[in-house]
Amino acid sequence: MLIRFSIENFRSIRDLQTLSLEEPRLDHHLEWSHVLPAGNRRLLKSAGIFGPNASGKSNVLLALKGFRDFVLNSSKDGQAGEPIDAQPFRLSTTHEAAPTHLEIEFFLDGFEYRYGFEVTREQVESEWLFRKLPKAKAAKLFTRADGKFEISGEFFKEGRGLEPRTRDNALFLSVCAQWNVPQAINILKWMERLRTVSEHSESGSLGFTAERLAKPGFQQGLLELAQKADFNICGLRSEFKPIKESSLPADAPAHVRRAAAEQRYVRPEITTSHEKRDADGKVVGRVEFDLEKDESQGTRKFIALSGPVTNTLEEGAILVVDELDARLHPLLTGALVDLFHSPANRKHAQLIFTAQDATLLDPERFRRDQLWFTEKDEAGATDLYSLAEFDPAQVRADGKFSRQYLLGLFGAIPKLAHFQEAAEYATRD
Repeated sequence: MLIRFSIENFRSIRDLQTLSLEEPRLDHHLEWSHVLPAGNRRLLKSAGIFGPNASGKSNVLLALKGFRDFVLNSSKDGQAGEPIDAQPFRLSTTHEAAPTHLEIEFFLDGFEYRYGFEVTREQVESEWLFRKLPKAKAAKLFTRADGKFEISGEFFKEGRGLEPRTRDNALFLSVCAQWNVPQAINILKWMERLRTVSEHSESGSLGFTAERLAKPGFQQGLLELAQKADFNICGLRSEFKPIKESSLPADAPAHVRRAAAEQRYVRPEITTSHEKRDADGKVVGRVEFDLEKDESQGTRKFIALSGPVTNTLEEGAILVVDELDARLHPLLTGALVDLFHSPANRKHAQLIFTAQDATLLDPERFRRDQLWFTEKDEAGATDLYSLAEFDPAQVRADGKFSRQYLLGLFGAIPKLAHFQEAAEYATRD
């Protein structure tokens, strides 16, 4: 389970910001359904980030995705000297050449782990891994700084000797996993269970859902979920068809064309079925629709999400969704969130998402410590803060969060004072 994630000097996030899923104070509101025990900690099942456009909501999730991807792939992808995909804050001369800082804390197999690193485009500047039992002092497994390693002979002895195999642009933890160090492998397996879904890369989640539809036992469950969501669908299936060489763009590389010619690339296709009726309203058959070509954008979004959501609940994993509410009805968005607070979440899965829909800010759906906001200062830097940071006398557990938010009491709303005047100026003859 995720405890917290910290970011500094990444895209619009200039100063250190931390997204925490640990309950900051003893609060009994929705405790039975929204709070998970983990050692001596109380962790939250979900966290939602709200704020105006371009305030940095998505950058928080991009940092988490980038962290995961770099940990999983840095020892395998690239060669010595190849640049790291570091993206520092570019609106400050003191930060554009400084390293990006990323750190995660999580609960695994009874231990609390703290792992992080600092990177520039050229190299990994520092890296660290600590482990502790609840109520115990943290033990250092390894640290890395200025090209020098300190590795615990008691807690991480299998990692000793792998320092020379670690490139300047690769993470030591990733190298250790590649060379079968047990603790490193377990941590990378935990990272694999941190799934991300983006509004701008829906094809990946559609492909994942298509794979689940093709497996025996999953098709009926996903169909029932779509039916309960009121999409008027009576059938769901998927198949994988080879990508034809003729469908590739003219500038496709030769190796891609060869792979297509050998039918090594396939694309998933999901088909929905709807009932066909006669003049008397009697069902006389079914009509199949191509999900991508014939269904609405909302239907496509829901089907794409259904695979990752159900898999996350089944495995007790962590799902990270950018723009969860995009193209979905507010009641449906709320229903998806509610799954993580319901008995369906038997394995302590967690959901982290961004959204714009203020109707989600409901005290019957969220605790104050689950609601986060982003806004930018005059220098263009993102500030991330929780509703739990406000005075509880001013923001009660049963308060009207959505109304208070839209009135500007929490900040993180668009400043539209002279919007109409600007429009009149822009459209004048």
